[in-house]
Amino acid sequence: MSDLFDLPFEEDEPEPELEPAAAPVASRRILTVTDLTIKIRDRLESDFFEVWVEGELSNCKIWNTGHLFFTLKDSASQIRGFMFRSSLRYLKFKPADGLRVVARGKISVYEPKGEYQIVCEHLEPQGLGALQLAFDQLKKRLHAEGLFEAARKRGLPALPKKIGIVTSLDGAAIRDIIKVLRRRSPNAQIVIRPARVQGEGAALDIARGLRAITRVRGVDVVIVGRGGGSIEDLWAFNEEVVARAIANCPVPVISAVGHETDTTIADFVADRRAPTPSAAAEIVVAAKDEFIGRIDALQKRLRASARARTQTIGRRLHALEVRPAFAGVPARVAMRGRQASELTFALAHVMRSRLALRERRLGQIRRQLETLDLGRRLAGIRTRLVSADGRLSGAIARRRHRADAQLRDSAARLASLSPLAVLGRGYAVAWNDDRTRVLRDASQTIVGDRIRVTLAKGELKCEVQTKSTNTEDTDKDGGTRLH
Repeated sequence: MSDLFDLPFEEDEPEPELEPAAAPVASRRILTVTDLTIKIRDRLESDFFEVWVEGELSNCKIWNTGHLFFTLKDSASQIRGFMFRSSLRYLKFKPADGLRVVARGKISVYEPKGEYQIVCEHLEPQGLGALQLAFDQLKKRLHAEGLFEAARKRGLPALPKKIGIVTSLDGAAIRDIIKVLRRRSPNAQIVIRPARVQGEGAALDIARGLRAITRVRGVDVVIVGRGGGSIEDLWAFNEEVVARAIANCPVPVISAVGHETDTTIADFVADRRAPTPSAAAEIVVAAKDEFIGRIDALQKRLRASARARTQTIGRRLHALEVRPAFAGVPARVAMRGRQASELTFALAHVMRSRLALRERRLGQIRRQLETLDLGRRLAGIRTRLVSADGRLSGAIARRRHRADAQLRDSAARLASLSPLAVLGRGYAVAWNDDRTRVLRDASQTIVGDRIRVTLAKGELKCEVQTKSTNTEDTDKDGGTRLH
């Protein structure tokens, strides 16, 4: 075997044969920054799909989109974090700077800046439970606003006529409240607004129930609560929306949540806290019992005062009666009483007599006024008008009949004297051609004249051919010949 160094330099592989070695350089893959970032993101999300990270929150900020941005850090390192609004709404506490938490999520990359971050799906406080932390945070904030101050708490009505109840219809709390109210205050009217008191959305339903029941006219006080349970079961009464609804309620509110050892935010905001729902009903009617007790005490004091006053006046009267100066006073008082009775009787007799006289006078005046009553006078005038109208109508009818008879008689006489009647018997009237003159004599025409002859029906235009002035010739020759 020859040594590599024994070979001459001229016997090395020819240069052209080295060209295939450059092929890997020609096939290299060049990535863009975006492509590289996407590959890194995919690798991180696949390798760190679900991680639990412990650290301290800082730079917490909720943007106007509702998403939470924060930094999770320890003594040596930090990582940016992000939480969607849909996951943030399920947290029972409010994330704040300086709070140590355990975050669950996946590692991803924010592509525009090339920064890796944890997309958080769940947060829980380290050491202290999430519910207890949320309770303490809300309690501190509402206390700072003054919602727990005793000065803003209102007193319960002494005699509530209409009592509102906001609770579930399925629990034992509603039955206990109704049982106590029916026994202690049977005349009170009960208005129930059903609401969910446990589970998702229960807080909003309770807040809506409080707003709805206060819109009922005449509600004097409202009881809101439920029976006992775990802190998770009672958590709806630790929500801020319920606390705000109780604070804004226009009538006093009694909080009756759980058992005597359970305490909620609603208990601190309400005007009165009851350890149990049954105790809440007892508190409502206790004011009535106290009011009635005060009335009874005042009544006893009034009776005792009146009795003492009567006794004092009686003793003073007895002391005056035994004095010598007042020995004849009872007799004089009796005499004066008799005189007063007689005067009263006489006055009553005189008054009755005067009243009877005035009543008779009033009756006379009323009868005189009735005779002058305009209504009655108008009725008489109306009767006379009706009678006169009847007579006038009869006279007009008779006058029309007489005029009609006279008209028919005159028409008959006129018809008998009418020339048309004469013409109807066969006679005729001869006129000159222009109808300006009636021809009564044949001498008024000459042969060849045109004349008009009016008959009973129609008119003739004729021409005179011959004429005769002799009556006999006329009869013989047939009169004037016309054509």
